Amino acid sequence: MPKQIIALTDKKVDAAKPKEADYKLADGGGLHLFVTTTGGKLWRLKYRFNGKEKLLSFGAYPAVSLSDARKKRDDAKRSLAKSIDPAAVKKEGKQTEKADEIKAALTFKTVALEWHGKNTPTWSTRHTADILNKLERDVFPALGDTPISDIKPSHVLACIKKIESRGAVETAHRTRQIIEQICGYALASEYTGINAAALTKGALGKVPKSTPHPAITDPKELVHLLRAIDTYSGSYVVRYALIFNSLTAVRPTELRHAEWSEIDIDAATWNIPSEKMKMKAAHIVPLSRQAVVLLKELQQITGAGRYLFPNGRSISKPLSENGTRQALIALDYQDRHSGHGWRATFRTILDEVLGERPDFIEHQLAHAVKDPNGRAYNRTTHLPERRKMMQTWADYLDDLKERVIPNGSEGVCSDASE
Repeated sequence: MPKQIIALTDKKVDAAKPKEADYKLADGGGLHLFVTTTGGKLWRLKYRFNGKEKLLSFGAYPAVSLSDARKKRDDAKRSLAKSIDPAAVKKEGKQTEKADEIKAALTFKTVALEWHGKNTPTWSTRHTADILNKLERDVFPALGDTPISDIKPSHVLACIKKIESRGAVETAHRTRQIIEQICGYALASEYTGINAAALTKGALGKVPKSTPHPAITDPKELVHLLRAIDTYSGSYVVRYALIFNSLTAVRPTELRHAEWSEIDIDAATWNIPSEKMKMKAAHIVPLSRQAVVLLKELQQITGAGRYLFPNGRSISKPLSENGTRQALIALDYQDRHSGHGWRATFRTILDEVLGERPDFIEHQLAHAVKDPNGRAYNRTTHLPERRKMMQTWADYLDDLKERVIPNGSEGVCSDASE
């Protein structure tokens, strides 16, 4: 006995939610609601014509209501009674069934989130959040509700030009690339017939050349910076961060997000996971005796929390980007040195003054150094040599400060740079 079909109601259609797989809700007479994993609700009619089973799309709910869908079904049945294929009576501009469904149900935002979700497993947490933030802030307000198949180059251009107009040229370029990847995914998935963003290449102004991070590389000038940091009277967390930055020469973002779980004080080692590194490769920072002493002091203050250098407003968050920057401004080093500048200081002095091997230095800076066969070294490469080098660096900074002649002038002993 055929299974009895219980007709749909507006309430049941409205309450239908997406599941892990697409599914159908039957209404009768071949009409059913097709619910997609992305939340689309599409009306379809299953029928037979000339002995072949066929499918006809009536559009998406709620634009097409239950009563509208039933009227379309009844119209189709009348056509069939006259031996006319209902698909043949669609007016000019009819697309394929799949394209109709996509245009009705898949907006740019829906496709973008689908693309984002498929890539999330291969992205770092930070990159995943950054992409979504760009979309929500600059793209979805302009393109989000537009069917992906209706997106035109002019739509994309208007979106990215608006970003460019506020002076964020680099962000505009990166956003255009994101939109192009989304449209490329839509094209490959047959959601649309064109990658509209690909046609906007070259429409934006060139990204201005980046300004090098200010850095002090002259030992005679470095003396005064080190002394200034030691006497910094602002936040103790910021002062510790400034000193630790000078001892480790890590990138500011790696410094700010340093966690106690990554620190092995007994082994004098900081293990930075790959997702926090620019090159997406785990990195080891050997800790000098001076760095260990600093961490033991700091542990008494922030050790109960997650971050070495927590935010002043919330210990559950890391130190803000402006934390050490504002401190350097307060110390009158705004245009002379930066947090990132310690890397140039570290590289220059270790190479030109202390005579350390350049490849050891580059390894410690977590740069992409390769062996003679072109293979990337792992994080433990030259670790004993790097540990010795980091101690030499810390000892040099201590020794440099002791050479200052406290006469209130630029006085530095003549051997300060030796």
